[in-house]
Amino acid sequence: MAHSEQEKNARDVPAVAARIAVALVFALNIQCALQFVLWPEAFAGAYELSGVAGEAAVRGLGVAFLMWNATYPAVIASPRRFRALYVVVLAQQAIGLVGETAILLGLPGGHEVLAASILRFIAFDAAGLILMTAAFAWLRK
Repeated sequence: MAHSEQEKNARDVPAVAARIAVALVFALNIQCALQFVLWPEAFAGAYELSGVAGEAAVRGLGVAFLMWNATYPAVIASPRRFRALYVVVLAQQAIGLVGETAILLGLPGGHEVLAASILRFIAFDAAGLILMTAAFAWLRK
């Protein structure tokens, strides 16, 4: 890339903001995913799971997180070029938020630890969706 093109890209504040927003959510998602894959026993209890089956379920959730985040790197690299993929990232985040909320609302009483675990995902996904949507809106201006 030519020097003047690098300077132009560095001054594209909305694109830089979009990269930062998506990269932040991506980094936290990957951290969670890797923890679930590598140390599922540390998280199984929060989902009322135990033993080999509980560890496999949490590890599987970690793998699903990794799959979900396969779309993020291209958006981080070039949010303007991969605008359609950015919309996919926002849709994925919204689907996660709606799904987690539905799961929480469907829980019967007496599952406080499980509800608290789901609430943490809801809070993170809502914050991530707001942050990435705001950056996307700014990028479109």
